Amino acid sequence: MDKVRVAVIGAGSISESHLNSYQNNPEAEIVAICDLNGERAKAAAQKYGAQKTYTDYHELLADPDIDAVSICTWNNQHAEISIAAAKAGKHVLVEKPLCRTVEEALQIQEAAHAGGKVFQVGYVRRFDPNVAVLQSFMESGEIGELYYAKASLLRRVGNPGGWFADKERSGGGPLIDIGVHAIDLCWYMMGKPKVKSVSGNVYHKLGNRSHVKNYSFYKAADYDASKNTVEDMANALIRFENGASLLVDVSFSLHAKQDEAAIKLFGTNGGFEIDPALVIVTEKNDTILNIEPQVDHKGFNFAAAFQNEINHFIENIKNGTEPIATVDDGVEMMKILNGIYESSEKGVEIQL
Repeated sequence: MDKVRVAVIGAGSISESHLNSYQNNPEAEIVAICDLNGERAKAAAQKYGAQKTYTDYHELLADPDIDAVSICTWNNQHAEISIAAAKAGKHVLVEKPLCRTVEEALQIQEAAHAGGKVFQVGYVRRFDPNVAVLQSFMESGEIGELYYAKASLLRRVGNPGGWFADKERSGGGPLIDIGVHAIDLCWYMMGKPKVKSVSGNVYHKLGNRSHVKNYSFYKAADYDASKNTVEDMANALIRFENGASLLVDVSFSLHAKQDEAAIKLFGTNGGFEIDPALVIVTEKNDTILNIEPQVDHKGFNFAAAFQNEINHFIENIKNGTEPIATVDDGVEMMKILNGIYESSEKGVEIQL
């Protein structure tokens, strides 16, 4: 097979991570860019050497010169474009979250299985080099059975606004935007156990805190301080059928001393921390050891993870193999996320 001919749908900020990684992969060729904003599509095409631009993704999917697509649009377009791409016979890499609802996820799943092409969900944290380091320790028995995980991704003033703050387009706030990364990474490292139930709390108390001065934060291109329909923060207890559990909390807005990123997992023989820095805890000779592996990046290596993710996508296309982040994983994650929102709304634990 020659180079995989790739197109990117959606030329917003996250698309650059895809485009840079495709450009660095010798087995991939960027042939087209699609964006509702034609000028933005043309600018990206010029930068990355794509010969074609589109403003209508249907026209792009009808192009026989395109083998695969990265979907980097607003969340509310993930389902319709993913389904259309699968039906058009394209290989698909769709950014997280897979979509907004379980109903959409099941429709995507059906189309992906029927299409028979590679369908990969953008759970980029799975591809961080430090995850591979930890997996080697787990495979050698150093950690034992993972039975508890705790994850916090807390921002004090971190609501990007724009489409991120519009529930109709995003599907939700910090839970579906950054919480999906924390939950998926823990679930993946724990061996993807079947979920039994979720109990969650979702809060709308502080808004986007746009009044705060002297403190800079990322703003989406379409930032509008007057519009915010997503939650400030969410927390949840996720129970698995094997008895393991995951405790998670995430926020865009919170009266906290500082931003916090902490992901920790605990096993019968040892434990480890992924965020903010890689640490392994174990015992030798009846003594507890805190091990700091000597690695290039102690924290999450964003660029390397994206490159690994794209390389994995291209490799699966070339070899006809299944990705480690499947559409089925995407469905399970949407059940968890939607279960947390439902649990908070109804005030009860949701059985999955």
